[in-house]
Amino acid sequence: MKFRPLVVSAAVVAAASLALTGCSGSAAGSGSGSAPTTLTLGVLQNINSFDPAQAHLGHQMQIYQAAYDTLILRESDGTLSPMLATEWKYNDDNTVLTVDLRDDVTFTDGATFDAKAAKANLDHFTEANGPDANQGQSIESVDVVDDDTIDINLSEPDPAMLYYLSQAAGFMGSPDAIGTDGVKTDPVGSGPYVLDKEASVNGSQFTFTKNDDYWNPDLQKYDKVVFKVLTDVTARVNAVVSGQVDATLLDPKTSKQADKKGLKKTSYPVDWQGFLLFDRGGEIAPQLKDVRVRKAINYAFDRQTMLDEALLGEGEITSQVFGKTTDAYIPELDDAYTYDPEKAKDLLAEAGYPDGFTLKMPMPDGTETFMAMAKQQLADVGITVEYSSATFADYVPNIIQGKYSVAWFSIFQGEPWVAIRQMISTDAAYNPFKTTDDEIAGYIDAVHFGGYKSGELAKKVNQYVVDNAWFAPWYRVNQLYYSDDSKVTVEPQIQQAVPNLYNYAPVS
Repeated sequence: MKFRPLVVSAAVVAAASLALTGCSGSAAGSGSGSAPTTLTLGVLQNINSFDPAQAHLGHQMQIYQAAYDTLILRESDGTLSPMLATEWKYNDDNTVLTVDLRDDVTFTDGATFDAKAAKANLDHFTEANGPDANQGQSIESVDVVDDDTIDINLSEPDPAMLYYLSQAAGFMGSPDAIGTDGVKTDPVGSGPYVLDKEASVNGSQFTFTKNDDYWNPDLQKYDKVVFKVLTDVTARVNAVVSGQVDATLLDPKTSKQADKKGLKKTSYPVDWQGFLLFDRGGEIAPQLKDVRVRKAINYAFDRQTMLDEALLGEGEITSQVFGKTTDAYIPELDDAYTYDPEKAKDLLAEAGYPDGFTLKMPMPDGTETFMAMAKQQLADVGITVEYSSATFADYVPNIIQGKYSVAWFSIFQGEPWVAIRQMISTDAAYNPFKTTDDEIAGYIDAVHFGGYKSGELAKKVNQYVVDNAWFAPWYRVNQLYYSDDSKVTVEPQIQQAVPNLYNYAPVS
């Protein structure tokens, strides 16, 4: 089945070619004056399994992208473009996504990529219960329509499905390999590179070499890509400063060493940090049932001072949980709760707490600096905070189980439906008390069934949760990505911890 000629694919190829301007020397060898042929990146997380169903977006994405193509390509600005899927369309009620596939792709073991292979991968993803299994939650079944067309049948509309097909759910592996023990250590995809097992040591380094039969050479900007696993930030800064890696992610404190070296800094906001005021019904902390108390907490924070002190100013203050790169973003909401301790005291008095109250919450290891500031600022308006120690191993499970009335967190600012499913809907992990009412439920339904307008419709969800102080965000945190710009150019990837592998190019 073909919807129409592949004009979109041609456009993407052209765009990719433009992005590669100045990169044509990458295949010319490593002699003097030629572009580097090896890209070496410092990465934060190891890969425990190369089974594509175990892929996890964020820090691991670029490693999986070396071996596996996704059905849909997510450009650096978030635009969705064809990759293994050439075109797609929904039926009238957005419950069947028909996807047209390339018919000229083979996996590195010789297997053919076709509709049966795509179905096998999506079936495997929904059954394997990987770390991003929630991306396939709405997939009810996959039908093979013909050799290069599938229907993805959804149990209900999922406004994020196309996004998911550019992420973990979209990775396609050889149907003969997925689900086997072998694929855990030896990925078999159709991607631009092939794992060199002899030059790789799990937990230390993964080396990939060029896939000579790759269907889209424009995406192969290097002959070799090496990922050095450097979980410690000091190790990463030393590696990039000494030239052991070409690029890596740092933090505000360690980045100063990279600045002195003259390395190029690429910064972009990804996560927001602050308090999630979970207990809006007052089950554990009765005071939080009153919206005036939740607003008082928001007015108590001097966000700019906290950002300057905790992150050396690397970020943007905000009072909303939806990111600037999403359709749900409302610029005015960044200043919805400006620092006003007197107003906070007045609101507490109106709510019946003129002398304040005591609030208990957990303090995870490593958060002492900004949690101390938060405690002091809440104390300034009369709210006494009693912290209990918490480990990150138990932190999220305890949040999901509703053991905390309030907790700090650093949360990814993703696409609107992803964010709603993460923090706001009644089945969201970070809405453990399942707070809802008719108004917010209606706004969420509008997004859910809004089709291509769902992102814009999410503005009402954003406005509601800010007006009702469901959260107390402090700031969006800048990702600080450093690179040696004499060797490599790097384009940031919106809403992602590290750039896609496709965003790197050699400097000729």
